[in-house]
Amino acid sequence: MTTYREITTEAEWAAAFEASADKPVLVLKHSTRCPVSSAALEEYEEYLKDKPAEGVDYVLVKVIEARPVSNKIAEDLAVKHESPQMILVKDKSKYWATSHWSVTKKHMQAVLD
Repeated sequence: MTTYREITTEAEWAAAFEASADKPVLVLKHSTRCPVSSAALEEYEEYLKDKPAEGVDYVLVKVIEARPVSNKIAEDLAVKHESPQMILVKDKSKYWATSHWSVTKKHMQAVLD
């Protein structure tokens, strides 16, 4: 099973952001206090259990616990912060983004497959 890695520091985000020039990065911004975000995390995990796209770096940012990282992502990508929020980063820019109930396995499959 493919897994995601949690990003907790701005340096980790900077490295992932730079690496997106060579390999897309799918970021889930997740709130540990929100039931909608919990549902989005379940969708993310279901996507990763099935047949996730290869050649993608899968990451998770907990927006409450890593607020500076979440804010830096919004700033670097010029994307309004939302939670839950999923952002596909390619070539150091936002390629696709969605939020709330639209963070689904089906949407991930449509964009990544």
